[in-house]
Parts: sequence; structure tokens; C-alpha cells
Amino acid sequence: MYKRVYRKKDGRMLYLYGLKPHTLPPLEEGENTAQANSHARWHPLRQEWVVFAASRQGRTFLPPREYDPLAPSQPGGFPTEIPFQDFEIAVFQNRWPSLSPQAGDPPAGLPIPTRDAQGECEVVVYTPEHSGSLATLSQARRELLLEVWADRYHDLYAREHIQYVLPFENRGEQMGVTLHHPHGQIYAYPWVPPILQKELEAFQKSPVLLELLPHLKPYTVLEDEHTLACIPPFARYPYELLVFPKTFRPGLWAYTPAERKSLAYMLGVLVEKLDRLFQRPMPYVMALHAAPKGAEAFFHFHLEFYPALRAADKLKYLAGTELAAGTFAMDALPEETAQALRAVAVEGKTP
Repeated sequence: MYKRVYRKKDGRMLYLYGLKPHTLPPLEEGENTAQANSHARWHPLRQEWVVFAASRQGRTFLPPREYDPLAPSQPGGFPTEIPFQDFEIAVFQNRWPSLSPQAGDPPAGLPIPTRDAQGECEVVVYTPEHSGSLATLSQARRELLLEVWADRYHDLYAREHIQYVLPFENRGEQMGVTLHHPHGQIYAYPWVPPILQKELEAFQKSPVLLELLPHLKPYTVLEDEHTLACIPPFARYPYELLVFPKTFRPGLWAYTPAERKSLAYMLGVLVEKLDRLFQRPMPYVMALHAAPKGAEAFFHFHLEFYPALRAADKLKYLAGTELAAGTFAMDALPEETAQALRAVAVEGKTP
């Protein structure tokens, strides 16, 4: 993998990754953008931090194709976030960050504890093409994406104030996507978020996923010698997916080439299965859960997919019991949804 580091005119960093060196000259850039400050306020009832970044209200919202900010720039054309005529995978600091490298000052006189929300928000652009998905990317591009994520883990965890790094993808307008171009994001937090704190505590007690592994056959959607993908018996969404290595790994940075190849292949097949399940693109959130800083000895890396459709024309909405009480109610059995997704035929491309 080759990596080119470029500082944009407004000071934000852009990283260009590829299977060959990137040597194109930069093009004219758009307006300068100062990154916003952000701060956090303590939620005394839930015992967790809430981030405030009011400048995000002005972020780009579903622009027409000719103003796609994640496409390569073209001479004399619309200046995008990537001032080059071509690239393989691009990562840049978000213009509208929730967690800002510049620590913000909260308003004075608040009756609750506050703190800075100094962190990083990055955008990961999978392809220069305007449309596509993890299923339509080539195997080589998906493997490169895994290497990119591993590199971003390495870079962001090296920063003293960062405690947790979360790569994720929001897909589909139903999930709040504001740009259609195939991409994901990375949030680097100055604390361990609440859900990951719970997972950390679970892994401290026992190797949860390795203990479950022998019992997941009825729930398995896809597996090989390195990786298992299943709808877990405790799924909270009808087609929720849990994907993890069969050997303990704290994060992608510890993967072998064979394990990386396996996971890259499965990501493509799983997204294709989700799309073919109801013969329409599946809206979802996908998140990579790696070890928080200091938990590398026991936290088992895994990916989670939260697909939003429960039927071809029905969304899984979070309602009273989920939002107000935090208790999910399922109207589909994981044993049955796993069988349904397992049976979805795909093209069967070899890795």
C-alpha cells in the first residue's frame, strides 16, 4: 500500500491511499474552511457525554451529482474535497466535525459538568466513482480499504488524547446519509463511548465471542477458516450481522494477510446478500469495534451491521421501548432470519 499525505489549503489533512503511488498534481481548491470547535456536556441521568457542534447544521445535504464533494476534482470544474483528478481511496479531515481537533469552550454557567470534545472526524472515500457499495468494489479495493482502516487506527491511536477510534458507514437516506457517494467515516474520541465501555467490561470478564463460537452454527450466514458472520442469537434488528475473526485479534492492525483477504471477501458478499434479500439496496449502519486504547490484550475485534429494513417495504423503527427504556423488542427470530439471509444467492465471486 502507498500513502500520500497532502495538506489542503484550509489546513485540513488529506491522505491518498493506493496500490500504486499517487503522483498527480493538485488542482485549484475551493474556499478556505475553519474547523469548528466542539464541546461535551455530561448527561447526569445516563452518565454519559453528549457532544455539541452547532456548526454541523450547515453541512452539505444531498447535492446533485455534478456537485458531489467526494468525487475527484476536474480542471475548471467544481472544486471538490479532493483536489486531484483521480485517486483510489481518499481520507480527509471532515469539514463539519462533531469532534474537533480544536478543543471548544462550552458556555459559562451551565448547571452540569462540561469538557472539551477534542477528537478527530475523518471521511473515508472508497472509490472515485459516484455510486457503488462494498459489494460492487473489487476484492483488491476492499482489501486496500482494510489496510487503510488499519493505518488510520495506527495514526489516530498514536495521539495522546485519543482513547477510542470508530470507523463506520452510514448507508442510505433512511440512516441519515447526506452524501450518496460511497464512503464511510472515522470518529476518534477523547473517551471510550458508553456502548464500547460495556463491551470492554464484558471482554474483561471472559472471551465472549470465542465462547459463543461453537454454538453459532444455526445463526451462521457465512464462514470460512478465518472469519464467521452470523445473525447473533441476541440480535436487536431482524437482519443484524455480527462478523468476527475466529482467532483472537484486538483490531485490524493485528490481522494476517489471509485474514484480511477473508474479511474483505465477506464484506462484499454480505452487503450483496443484504441488497438481494428484498431486491433493493439495504440501508444500514456498519461499525468496526476494535480494542480501546489499553484493552488490546482482551478486547476481541468485531464488526456489526444494523440493517434498517425488516421487510421490503417496512423499516425497523426505534420506538418507545427502545428509545426510552433501552430495551429492544424483536418480532423476528434470529434462527429464521439467519436461514433466510443464508439462502440468498449471490454471484459467488472468489476472493
